Amino acid sequence: QVKLVESGGGLVQPGGSLRLACAASGSIFNIYTMRWYRQAPGEQRDLVATITSGGTTNYADSVKGRFTISRDNTKNTVYLQMNSLKPEDTAVYYCNAEIFYSITYVSNYWGQGTQVTVSS
Repeated sequence: QVKLVESGGGLVQPGGSLRLACAASGSIFNIYTMRWYRQAPGEQRDLVATITSGGTTNYADSVKGRFTISRDNTKNTVYLQMNSLKPEDTAVYYCNAEIFYSITYVSNYWGQGTQVTVSS
């Protein structure tokens, strides 16, 4: 079984920074794309950032220039560095990983979510 464990969430004041981490464990052949999502109260779960196994990144417009996604493949870990945080960044942040097993079997996994609250 593959498990994603997130860490780094918490309460921060506007303008502050947080660094989220998501470590994958279990029987993993290859982690392809890793993503961060977030879901604010009463809203849908939105894609925040994406990083492929080759290091290609994409960001939601709302976080461009403030958030940075990165990964350490030796640790099977993806990070989300969040700077210049705003109250509207408040949400539960979820890690997602696409794990390659074979051409015919690519599985998707989610972390448990970690709360990020930006408030003065």
